[in-house]
Amino acid sequence: MQRQALQWRRQGVRISFVPTMGFLHEGHMSLVRRARKVVGPKGRVVVSIYVNPTQFGPREDLSRYPRDLKGDQQLCRREGADLVFAPSNQEMYPEAFSTFVVEENLSQTMEGRSRPGHFRGVATVVAKLFNIVQPDIAVFGAKDYQQAAVVQRMTRDLNFPTRVIVADTIREKDGLAMSSRNKYLTGGSRTQALILWQSIQKVQSLVKKKRSLNTAAIKEQLKEFIHCQSTAKLDYVEFFDPLTLQTVGEIRPGTQMALAVFVGKTRLIDNARL
Repeated sequence: MQRQALQWRRQGVRISFVPTMGFLHEGHMSLVRRARKVVGPKGRVVVSIYVNPTQFGPREDLSRYPRDLKGDQQLCRREGADLVFAPSNQEMYPEAFSTFVVEENLSQTMEGRSRPGHFRGVATVVAKLFNIVQPDIAVFGAKDYQQAAVVQRMTRDLNFPTRVIVADTIREKDGLAMSSRNKYLTGGSRTQALILWQSIQKVQSLVKKKRSLNTAAIKEQLKEFIHCQSTAKLDYVEFFDPLTLQTVGEIRPGTQMALAVFVGKTRLIDNARL
């Protein structure tokens, strides 16, 4: 992969990159289309498919994370990607691997607090993928808002010659953010998963009416609202500045909202600008 990328760069070919963990859906395909639009027909679009073990905690779903490499390849071919890079764990983390990348500011809250070590794994694998694929542009989805922010900061801080683009979240018709983990939702849990989008809509409506809301009071309201669903349990909900990720005491138009909810055993995340 690296030899191919360096050859393209020597030829003056621009490379656009979409890193994924596979089990692709329309949300991923929208990133591939964005990647193509940025580099044009003469550029190259690379999609990586790699379930990165270092970003999973010991009790998380690494072993059962959905995988379908053959189907993913077909989707990428249909969408016009030029190359799929699907490395093995042995290639990405050779024996005695001991070097990691740690972002120490934006990664401390929300996902970083709920999933210790998660962003160390994310930053490390993205840095490795950037070095391997040599992209001019990398496209990430806004559904993983904090992840995109951490990657942007790492890219800037470590001087990667890559422009990071964050593309809009793609949703199902009923508002559920598209995610590979939605496969876990069966029966009534699929309906209950809508509580994330409904929570966002609830706060959106309140902000439009009052223009300023007390963060602590809204958090309590949302906790009660979410726990009305029989299998839903709130992990966190945060309101913060979209640039610094610093939490705010008052929610106003322009504040970013993010939440994580367990629906049964499935953990889902979502976010939106209010």
